[in-house]
Amino acid sequence: MNRLRQTTRHVFMVRPVRFAYNPLTAQNNAFQKTPKPSSAQSEDATHRCALFEFEAFVSLLNANKVHVTVVQDTPEPHTPDSIFPNNGFSLHQDGTLVLYPMFAPNRRLERKAGIRSALEQNFVVEHVIDLTHYEEQEKYLEGTGSMILDHEYRIAYACRSLRTHEQVFFDFCGQLGYRPVLFDAFDRNGQPIYHTNVMMCVATEHLIVCMEAITAVADREAIRSAAAATHKEIIPISITQMEHFAGNMLQLHNAAGKPFLVLSATALRSLTSGQKEKLERHYSLLAPELPTIEENGGGSARCMIAECFAPPADYSFMV
Repeated sequence: MNRLRQTTRHVFMVRPVRFAYNPLTAQNNAFQKTPKPSSAQSEDATHRCALFEFEAFVSLLNANKVHVTVVQDTPEPHTPDSIFPNNGFSLHQDGTLVLYPMFAPNRRLERKAGIRSALEQNFVVEHVIDLTHYEEQEKYLEGTGSMILDHEYRIAYACRSLRTHEQVFFDFCGQLGYRPVLFDAFDRNGQPIYHTNVMMCVATEHLIVCMEAITAVADREAIRSAAAATHKEIIPISITQMEHFAGNMLQLHNAAGKPFLVLSATALRSLTSGQKEKLERHYSLLAPELPTIEENGGGSARCMIAECFAPPADYSFMV
């Protein structure tokens, strides 16, 4: 199989219209920083800063010939986390579009007609798998936030949390043909890590993972075994590095096949020289500054990108 099938050069991003701290997601997202009334900037100022960071990120990707489909969010209904579209859907190589059940009621409002329309206009969507009915049972799986997918070897990694229910995870794996690797992972306060993609990244040559957060020996061995079977070197990151979004990375490539590893500047600054050296042997590092989005949204660079593996509807994109 072509190694580039693990990565894509077509990504989907949503330009925010009213980005803001979301108290509903803060219930179990320890990466969000609650604004302090005495020092917090206004919601309008927060949005302006986030929009500046978003536009600079898009420009960085475009400058490196990664194709970005940008969709403008709408003011109503208010969706403060629309900047993180990878939780609501995933678009696969065979044209399968998967829709996911999400924990926060105001995140479910992100399923706007314009998002679905933009996907279908820009990419070949052949089949839809709708898992959103699990919301009625209070069971959730928040897309490629909840799961880290090794497309080449058909493995799905996920850590259990209120946002990642094993029944929905196994349903996804069964319908799309992925082997599940399910484990438990905890932050420094013993709380489940809300999304797998803040602690783990699968790249073509590496598995970047916060092994320190995985307390069960059997779980650590399962991950080591999967890494060995898929010929990937594990690069362990610490809990402190995870808290700086060092696990929130995504590999992409451009039209020439050049591989990139996308991570925030916060994450990059947390890496050791040895970690950076290992990564830079295989990937060019793209590191946008995202402090407002990270602090208020509790997500980082990878969370802002929904990969589009389905063929483009307009093949001029392929040039």
